[in-house]
Parts: sequence; structure tokens; C-alpha cells
Amino acid sequence: MTDISPTRLSSIDVFRAITMFLMIMVNDMAGVSHIPAWIGHTEAYADGMGFADTIFPAFLYIVGLSLPLALKTRIDKGQPFLKTLAYILLRSSALIIMGFFHVNMEGYSTSAILPKPIFTILSTFAFFLIWLDYPARITRPWRYLLNISGILLLISLAFLYRGGSPAAPHGMEPSWWGILGIIGWAYLVCSVLFLVFRGKPLVMVLALLLFAAINVLNHTGLLPSLPVIGDASNETLIMAGTVSVLFYLQKPSGKLFIIPLLAAGVMLIVSGNVIRPYTGGISKIYSTPPWVFICAGISVVSFGLIYFLTDIKGKKSYFKIIHSAGTSTLTCYLIPYLLYSFFDLTDTWYPAPFNSGSAGIIRSFVTAILVVLLVRTMERGNIRLKI
Repeated sequence: MTDISPTRLSSIDVFRAITMFLMIMVNDMAGVSHIPAWIGHTEAYADGMGFADTIFPAFLYIVGLSLPLALKTRIDKGQPFLKTLAYILLRSSALIIMGFFHVNMEGYSTSAILPKPIFTILSTFAFFLIWLDYPARITRPWRYLLNISGILLLISLAFLYRGGSPAAPHGMEPSWWGILGIIGWAYLVCSVLFLVFRGKPLVMVLALLLFAAINVLNHTGLLPSLPVIGDASNETLIMAGTVSVLFYLQKPSGKLFIIPLLAAGVMLIVSGNVIRPYTGGISKIYSTPPWVFICAGISVVSFGLIYFLTDIKGKKSYFKIIHSAGTSTLTCYLIPYLLYSFFDLTDTWYPAPFNSGSAGIIRSFVTAILVVLLVRTMERGNIRLKI
């Protein structure tokens, strides 16, 4: 058995690495035809979900797992409220800004001054200039200069951006905020809540129940979407992770932690299926309560099993090959944007046999592995994002 730090769980890093690896893989499979229906995303109108529909909610749950460990340390050390709040605001704003740019890339106009691949590459380069975890050898003046250069580059790109059709172009505008933006807003809400109430377990459990209730009431037509949190689906998933770790911090060990965790996960899955006929069925696109509850349950069970395998049995080395996906996660997420932009610029793509069926699935798996290995090399060279 390995020693378990109260502020660091190997299982969270491993769970994050697995989830990021799978996210890269399923995103790449969006370009693969003739794959089994259960692997991909289910259409919005269908009552059901595929494997790909469980990845993003798992990531939200993992954000919740990490949240108490990061904030509780600051609170316990007596860090001033405003300083911790500033830390939260900086992290969330970074994700929201990146998500905002990514969403606008979806509607990029062919009439824009810069080709879309160039815009994407320059935006990603700016993200690195601003949020790179600069090594100690880079002096503070140089860091500030590079940060400011990245900010000015992003501002310039925002002015140059054109979206929509050539006949009716428009500037950058918010829509659904993108994956990173959604995480940023939900993290902001849950983190501020955690900070205000100093992570009191009972309050966080009540917050989880409140967010879940809002989600149910919204999808039964009894409550409109609320400002910032909408139907509270994302906040529910994050808070489920937060409550899971707060339970761990109460120091139940071994079976006293894993069995209740697994039981809670199964209960969430069952509950999601019970309310399925009454709350819009299972739909990731519409973030219906059955989808939220079932995915939360899958994430809770997955965390319990990974905790047992890594923190209890000490088998973290099983996941060594994808370790960097858990420690340089944001870097991993951004690299495919550069990869696909390179494909667009060179007018190339994967060889035709690898664009469908089993060969396509293998291609996406290999792509995900190569992205993670590239990030591991970058990590060794102190090139990683940190927010």
C-alpha cells in the first residue's frame, strides 16, 4: 500500500489522464465514418448516449475532485479571502477566454483576412505566451514581456476576426462558450461557493442537491434557465466531484471510503434511469437530468475503482504512458488544434483507409497516444500551460 497525501491523490491525476486521452481520441473519431453507434455521440433528439457522451461530464467531475484540494490548502494556510478569490478569477477567466476563441473558430468566415488555420495557430501560440508555466531561469521582466506580447497578439486577432458568411460578416461574439468556457464558468461558480463557505461539507452537499434540483426543475418546465449557471448541469457534475473528495478528507480509509463511493455511484445511475421518462430522456446536447445523473454515477464509480487501483494498490505505473495527460492536461487539449491546422495548411489528411471503421478507431487511438507522448516531451522541456 502506498502513502496517501491529504492534498494529492494519484487517482485524480490518473483519472484526469485517462479522461483527457479519451477526449483526444473521441474528438479525432469525429472524422471517422462507419464506427459502432455506441462509441460516438448520440444525436440531440435521441433518448440515449454513446461512450463519447460520458467524457466531458467526467472531466467536469474531475474539476470538482481537484477543487477542494487546491482551495482548502489556501484556506487552511490563512490566505486572505481576496487573494484566493483573485486566484479563482484568474483561472476561470483563462478558460473562458480560450473557450471564447475556440467557439468563434467554429464560425470562422472564408472572407477573413487571415486563413482559419493561421488564426488558430496564432491564437494557440498566444495562449502559450500568456499562460505558460515559465521555468525559473526566465527572469520576471522577460515573463512580463512575453505575457504582454501574448495579450497584444490575442487582442490583434480579435480585431482581425471575421465570422459568418462573406455577405454578412461579424466580429467575435459569445455563443455556447466552448468546452473550456463551460468549465471556466462552472468552476467559477463552484469555487466561489466553496470559498465563501470555506468548504464546509454539509454546505457543499446542500449545494450539490440544490444544483441537481435546479437541473430537474428546469427540464420539467418549472424553472427557467438562470443567469450564469443555466440549468446547473455543469455545476452539478463539478459539485459531485467536490463532495466525493470532501468525503475522502473526512479520513475514512479502505472499504469505508470505496464502498460508500461505489454505492453512491450506482444510486446515481439508477436514479437517472428512474427519472428518465419524466425529464426529457437522456441527452448530452440538452444536458437533461438523466444524462447528468447517469454520467455523474459513472464518474463516481470510475473514481472509486481508480482510487483502489492507484492509491490503495499502488498501481499508478500502469498508466505511465499517458501520465502527462493528467499533469499537462490543458497542453494536451490544445495540441490537436495545431495538428488539424497543419493538416488544413498543407491540404493533407490521414490516408483514406484510416478514415473509417476499425482502422479509423485505431488511427484515433494512435493519434491520442502520439499527442500525449509529444506533450510528455514538451513537459520535460518545461513547456506546459499552467492556470
